Amino acid sequence: MKKLKARTLRTIVTFAVLILAAIGYFTAFGLGNLSAFGWDAFSVLCPLGYLESLVAAKTFVPRAFLSFVLVIVLIVLLGRVLCAWICPMPTLQRLIPGVKLGRGRKAAKAVAASDELAKPIGTDAASVVEEVSDKPAGAHRVRFDSRFGVLIGALASAAIFGFPVFCLICPVGLTFATVLLVMRLFAFGDVTWAVVAVPLVLLVEVVFLRKWCGKFCPLGALISLVSGANRTLRPHVNNATCLFSSKGTKCFACSKVCPEHIDVRRPELSEAAAANCTKCRECADACPAHAITFPVLAKGDEVNEDKDK
Repeated sequence: MKKLKARTLRTIVTFAVLILAAIGYFTAFGLGNLSAFGWDAFSVLCPLGYLESLVAAKTFVPRAFLSFVLVIVLIVLLGRVLCAWICPMPTLQRLIPGVKLGRGRKAAKAVAASDELAKPIGTDAASVVEEVSDKPAGAHRVRFDSRFGVLIGALASAAIFGFPVFCLICPVGLTFATVLLVMRLFAFGDVTWAVVAVPLVLLVEVVFLRKWCGKFCPLGALISLVSGANRTLRPHVNNATCLFSSKGTKCFACSKVCPEHIDVRRPELSEAAAANCTKCRECADACPAHAITFPVLAKGDEVNEDKDK
């Protein structure tokens, strides 16, 4: 049986979450959605939504805080899995054609820069491995970008206006709101301005903000602050089979497909920190030598292991 690509699996998981939420809206077994889900006394809140509500209401709620702590623990254990496997935004942007602004020369320069970054430092495989392992310490450090500016703005607006303003335009919340509104429209004939406005705002974000995840998402920024502590399911390169490290071949397959612009072989030299890895497995699927894996816990640095042999 042919193995399903990670992109197909991510699409299935995303729609499965949406379907479960939709079923829950009209049954007694509703678990909520990604903004807040749970059952009975157990609940898990969106960490950004919690912080916005905290600064907006200026009221500390112990139960909500415990939920926030639980989410932080999950991020430390799993990293940014939510962003690739559950958040609907990446899937919607894959399925719905968009308007890509700033193409042409800028795009060509970006590809050229990526290729230059991915070039081997020498034809000798040993020199490549030595250079890759030369600066491992900074690979997982948080690198602040435009998303953190949006995060600060989201928290500031919540404090100023007294309610979580960003939640009104959050694509995650808008997706689940669209599902609920459409279902109520057909089930009960509920016709309100929101039936048009909510899907329209979501469509604008999906079509025009193609770089939402990497440039604008404050939730992704917040998760990145914590995911640097994650040590599980991280991409691991087998240098014995990697065409770049074993043969010095100019293979850019993994770095070109990474949506976070991470060079798995040399994360310390990448445009984004390795902590931004969403475990999407695009790099593993693209690797022609099948040299990239995502072990639950890596037994050690593959580069250093090769050097010691």
